[in-house]
Amino acid sequence: MFYIAEVEDYVRVEPKLFGLPTVEAVDKQLREAYSNYYDRELGRAAAVIEVLSVGEGVIIPGDGATYYNSRFKLLVWKPELQEIVFGEVSEITKFGAFIDMGVMRGMIHISQTMDDFVSFSKSNVLSGKNSKRNLKQGDLCIARIVAISHKGDEPKVGLTMRQPGLGKIEWIKEDANKKQKEDEKAAREESKAEKLDKKSKTKEKKK
Repeated sequence: MFYIAEVEDYVRVEPKLFGLPTVEAVDKQLREAYSNYYDRELGRAAAVIEVLSVGEGVIIPGDGATYYNSRFKLLVWKPELQEIVFGEVSEITKFGAFIDMGVMRGMIHISQTMDDFVSFSKSNVLSGKNSKRNLKQGDLCIARIVAISHKGDEPKVGLTMRQPGLGKIEWIKEDANKKQKEDEKAAREESKAEKLDKKSKTKEKKK
């Protein structure tokens, strides 16, 4: 889930930025420092939105940089269990697929890619035995977060697409069209049954 966080931190501004106005130097340093930054409580930093305030600079002996106590706004994304996410398949493996969600990657086990028996081909494609559906690199998908692990330097996000309304975009469209046709067919049959029932009641009245 994306949200805006207000953060207060001491920013170490390197000497190469000393020629810039202080706020601009802090802004540039923040964008560099928080690029690809992740914190378990905060989430993944997507962008520095605004520098709110910058305090007096502090110099530490032996360090050529200057430290500024600053307040700023960050756009962050924090994965939440059961959250619906959109992404692109970035890699196919024997055990599943990796989906690029923009600011983070998620992993989907081969058994969770579709409601079918799935096999891995030499051409790096996951194929459903009965449905004949294929999943390959570059496919756009909608998935649900079912697991989050914070072991190691990077969080691991587990996904599933074995639920209604999830999967490759083309599959979702196919399922929606199929359901629409089934609903239309059911409506026609119901209308036909009502007409027959009405005719039957009319005949009974005439008798």
